[in-house]
Amino acid sequence: MGERLVVIGGNAGGMTAATNARRRNGDLDIVALESSSWVSYSACGIPYLAGGDVERVEDLVARTPQEFRDRNRIDVRLRHEALSVDTDAGQVEVRDHEHGRTVKLPYDKLVIATGARPMRPPIPGINGETVLGVQTLADAQRLLERADRIAPKKVVVVGGGYIGLEMAEAFLRRGAEVSVVDAAPEIMGTLDPDMAAMVRTAMVRMGVEVRCGTGVVGFEPGAVHLDGGETLAADLVILGLGVTPNTELAEAAGVELGVKGAIRVDIRQRTSIANIWSAGDCCESHHRVSGRPVHVALGTVANRQARVAGINLGGGYATFPGVVGTAVTKICATEVARSGLSEREADDAGLEYVVAKIKATTRADYFPGSKPIVVKLLAERVT
Repeated sequence: MGERLVVIGGNAGGMTAATNARRRNGDLDIVALESSSWVSYSACGIPYLAGGDVERVEDLVARTPQEFRDRNRIDVRLRHEALSVDTDAGQVEVRDHEHGRTVKLPYDKLVIATGARPMRPPIPGINGETVLGVQTLADAQRLLERADRIAPKKVVVVGGGYIGLEMAEAFLRRGAEVSVVDAAPEIMGTLDPDMAAMVRTAMVRMGVEVRCGTGVVGFEPGAVHLDGGETLAADLVILGLGVTPNTELAEAAGVELGVKGAIRVDIRQRTSIANIWSAGDCCESHHRVSGRPVHVALGTVANRQARVAGINLGGGYATFPGVVGTAVTKICATEVARSGLSEREADDAGLEYVVAKIKATTRADYFPGSKPIVVKLLAERVT
């Protein structure tokens, strides 16, 4: 038996690292621990599950534990929660929820791929049963079960980021009255306000009520209380406030954290402790344009980081050059994409820039299917 690789976390970061390590080292003993009942699934598809485009939770699963065992000889253990990591002894304390026992699992190499969770600020009532975050398949299943049971007529989405807006569209398609509440002056904070305003206009045109510059001060069954004293009726509340990395386990083990509490890694995805690696939503990235560390919770980034980690764990050599801030989504009928730095991000990085904006069409005006398109470009002054 070769060295043992233990992977904590069974989604994009963990399983991609495990399979890439296996491809390069057939002698590794690989054990993957997942606290939930699913591995290797597409969290990006959850809004489409909620909206009815995807029929079943299982449709978002790319591979089952048995497939990993059969194809890759990876011992996937569901409902196994890592409680602590002893870096001196080289072992993980694991709670086996399936059999109600706690065991110590030795490792030679360790991957921490614990992902992220929806932000839950300390607002009164935020832990109520009608206030749901959406990050994992377990979250999605809870949301669907509740939505099917109560058939919500009024849904409030708190937060105007990608997931929040996609969930707003999903419940609009289910026939609910949907309101989006965002404390920021404009939705989609990753865009410049002038571009985000076009997305807001498109959502309002589709029937979504959007309230910007409005904070939430409390939740109670059937109601969301706003900071201006107003109350919105809500059969269901969905949190779209972003995510925070799950790094408590790593921090307790002495692993160095970086921006936004994410795990600090080098270009080979190694942490500050020997033989411990990290990938996915729990760790930080290098932004190739600003030159700064950033926390980007996207499946595309997680897969690339994990591939690099897996190649290195399997005895190869690979580096992750970083991210450039690319993200793409569709909100109602509006397709939205961005890459590089927004004006705010460029200002924060100390860069001077010029701006150009064009309004054109997606194809020649005379050709059927021509649609309007707006492109905004920032370029560094001098270069």
